Amino acid sequence: MARIAGVDVPPAKRVVISLQYIYGIGKKSALDIVTKAGIDLTSRTKDLSEDQLRKIREVIEQGYKVEGDLRREVTMNIKRLMDLGCHRGLRHRKGLPVRGQRTHTNARTRKGPKRGIVRAKPAAAPGKA
Repeated sequence: MARIAGVDVPPAKRVVISLQYIYGIGKKSALDIVTKAGIDLTSRTKDLSEDQLRKIREVIEQGYKVEGDLRREVTMNIKRLMDLGCHRGLRHRKGLPVRGQRTHTNARTRKGPKRGIVRAKPAAAPGKA
């Protein structure tokens, strides 16, 4: 199993698809990486030589921010917004949708499961037991 950027990429899939398992690499970036490394687009990950894997790692290290560094940067950006107290930061802090979506209905992913209205039990009538 090939290990690139600290991630075990699936061996049976094509290289372009398996590179997308790395956080921060999408379809376009994967295509660019494979072409820069000079690897055939139809080749499978298990068929790559150590030299080809090394080329892929070098291309990723030189031009892309992936995995831990990227996650850290995204987290710091969100923390910065929250510390500023801007609208987006407040939405992050409250756990609500950030990009203008409606919340009257929907938004269950951000808000969590529904919480029903808790009603008080009616008091028992006096004299009946």
